[in-house]
Amino acid sequence: MDVKKIVLLVGALIVAAVTAVTARNMFNGAAAPEAVATPVVPAGPEVLVATRSLPVGTIIDAESLRYQAWPEGLVQPAYYIKGNAAASPQDLIGTVVRTEITAGQPVTTGSLIKPGERGYLAAALGPGMRAVTVAVSATSSVAGFIFPGDRVDIVLTQEVTGEGPPLKASETVVRNIRVLATDQRMSAEGEDGKPVVQNFSLVTLEATPKIAEKIAVMQTIGTLSLSLRAMADNSAELERAIASGEVTVPENADPKTEKRMLIEIANKPVDSDPSVTVGADVSRFQRSSVPARNSGIGQAPAAPLTAAAAAQPVRPAGPTVRIARGNNVTIVPLGAK
Repeated sequence: MDVKKIVLLVGALIVAAVTAVTARNMFNGAAAPEAVATPVVPAGPEVLVATRSLPVGTIIDAESLRYQAWPEGLVQPAYYIKGNAAASPQDLIGTVVRTEITAGQPVTTGSLIKPGERGYLAAALGPGMRAVTVAVSATSSVAGFIFPGDRVDIVLTQEVTGEGPPLKASETVVRNIRVLATDQRMSAEGEDGKPVVQNFSLVTLEATPKIAEKIAVMQTIGTLSLSLRAMADNSAELERAIASGEVTVPENADPKTEKRMLIEIANKPVDSDPSVTVGADVSRFQRSSVPARNSGIGQAPAAPLTAAAAAQPVRPAGPTVRIARGNNVTIVPLGAK
């Protein structure tokens, strides 16, 4: 073999070996980059934003708003900025949403209407709904533990008279109805901004026109009591309505429209399938029904006799004897002369 070729081959092998050793040392000695936490620097002042979607008519509660850092260049004068005297979330509890606010969107002064301002109650009412006021007591209003925005059931208690002791009965006539105000007070809170428990005698409720008529009649029949509903009951009421076929969810609706429709159904007052409890369900010494009076008072009037029924002879009570004289038949009671 040519000496020149041998020298070139040996040189190439040496260069390859040196390159391989250098590359191995480089990869083995290189340490993995360490992750360094970068502190989050607020982009700007903190403004009030909605924690969830707030449709028109929503009554603001303590969980509806929170502060969030916002780019300083995008802050508008109408935003509620932290540190301002009028920007406390506690001061906004009980206000009503006038224009829809999406989740994470800053709240503006024009999107909320405060208690006492003109149009407050009209803004709190949903489309097609009415405001109706009922009289309650400390016992029938859950001892004052009812605030605007809560949902309640209306229980009617009455006594039905008849022969003997009256029948005592109560029934849940309306369910899932929203409280708008108590004694003209929209935001039940004290000087420290926290909700306060107080007794009241009037409660304003949101109802459909038909339910408003029923509530007006119920107040003339007996005593009304309010039963506070749990928040989870709205979902249960929605599932019951879907299972019973009262509502149908369209298959081709987009998720946003479907969610809005389900929320509207879950928040709708219900006046069907009232549950009834009578005195006998509580005590064995109470009645389960109302027997008819002997005098007939309170009963439906008897239907007038027809001409054919009036022409029929009146049959006496007890055993009788039929006496036939030609074509004439006479019915005579036994023992009669």
